[in-house]
Formats: sequence, C-alpha cells, structure tokens
Amino acid sequence: MVSKNTICLWYDGTALDAATFYAQTFPDSSVGAVHRAPGDYPDGKQGDVLTVEFTVMGIPCLGLNGGPAFKHSEAFSFQVATEDQAETDRLWNAVVGNGGQESACGWCKDKWGLSWQITPRALIAAITDPDQAAAKRAFEAMMEMSKIDIAAIEAARRG
Repeated sequence: MVSKNTICLWYDGTALDAATFYAQTFPDSSVGAVHRAPGDYPDGKQGDVLTVEFTVMGIPCLGLNGGPAFKHSEAFSFQVATEDQAETDRLWNAVVGNGGQESACGWCKDKWGLSWQITPRALIAAITDPDQAAAKRAFEAMMEMSKIDIAAIEAARRG
C-alpha cells in the first residue's frame, strides 16, 4: 500500500541504482516494488523501469525515472543524525566514495546529485549549547569543515 505522504525523487534512468545504494548504505532502508512502464514515454520505452518504491531510514520514497529535465539541488537534502565518529565516517565515506562529492559543514552529494547532511548529534548539541560563547566556537569550527570531526567540535566547544 502506498503511504499517504511519499517523497518523490527524480532520476535520469538510475532510480533503481540509487534506491539499491541507499538500501545497502543507510539503516532502516529497503527497496520495494519496481514498476515498469506500460508503454513508451518521452524518456523511455515500454518495459523500462519507470518508478521504484523504496525507504530511506524509514521515510517512504518513490524514485521516478523522468529523464534529464530536472536535477537535484541543495534545496532538498536528507539529514542523517549520527551517534559517533565511526557512523559519521562510514556514511560520509559511503556517499562520497561511491562517486559523490564533499561539500561544507557536513553536507555531501551522492553520485546522483542528491544532497545529504551527515550530522553528528554531538554537533547539534554543541551549536545549541546554552553557553553562547561555546556554541559560537563550535559553530565556527563547523564552518571550516567538510566532514564533521566530532573531537574538533567538542574541543572548540570547550574552548
């Protein structure tokens, strides 16, 4: 049964590849039904994969192979809360190491152009510290990073 609210992500013929990668990389993720086009369409032929139902960390998604007309942008991202540096490194390295690219402040893009925020819980705690000076130091340290280094964030927070 289709969820009441599903995130639809547009791909250029690679929805199944992307969904499979997400299912293999992120916890509580899976690939569901794969639907093939019942007829030819502007960017595909009858029998091509048209849509893929998948879940990313419990969030229902639909990958649509709509063609090259629309690209992903940073206006949409998945924010993944990580528990420690090992989980942060594993997820960051999986996304970037599979043809993705680094960005700033814990953001990266996968090879399909979808943005991910690999965000340690320790970072959120540090930049929301009630001690404004500590929060500012942690925030300034984060602004200099690509992948978040929890030890460096905590050191900056302590001053």
